Amino acid sequence: MEATRELLDAGTFHQATVEELAEKAGVSRATVYQHFPSRLDLVDTMCDTFAENPALVRVRQSVELDDPSEALRETIADTMGFWASEDSILRQLYGVAAVDQAADDLVERQRRDRRGEMQKLVRRLDEERALRNGLERSAALAQLLVLTSYGTYRELREEGLSDARLTAKVQEMASSLLLRSS
Repeated sequence: MEATRELLDAGTFHQATVEELAEKAGVSRATVYQHFPSRLDLVDTMCDTFAENPALVRVRQSVELDDPSEALRETIADTMGFWASEDSILRQLYGVAAVDQAADDLVERQRRDRRGEMQKLVRRLDEERALRNGLERSAALAQLLVLTSYGTYRELREEGLSDARLTAKVQEMASSLLLRSS
């Protein structure tokens, strides 16, 4: 897996052969195939390691915080923290998702997982009467999904915002769009 991460980080995983991957890992090609019958299996295993990322673990905890506005703020911070911690790898996977089934499967799984967490958060904000007056759950979810997407993270980074500044900006936008005025 470390060799896969290194190749993804370098932007060469999708062009690399199994032989190159095995050599980088210091194992035989047969060993790679014994554990990972396909490239899809390599990427799936990579996706499984993302589930252990501390920022992603905190996202699931942040949704449950007592104060709804704090739950929103922390969920955004943790989501942006995850994107930042895995950016070099995600940039490669998202970049080839249109032509690489394994990468596309990973991207779709991440979208589904994020959507599920954001649905919980929106439901919670609505139940706590923290959503702006008249804002429906579906509209709140759509806004939150756009604000917390990897695409939004990348766009703001490319505009030169630091991770801390872009997190603060997304938190500010989310509060302004989603929450009742205090």
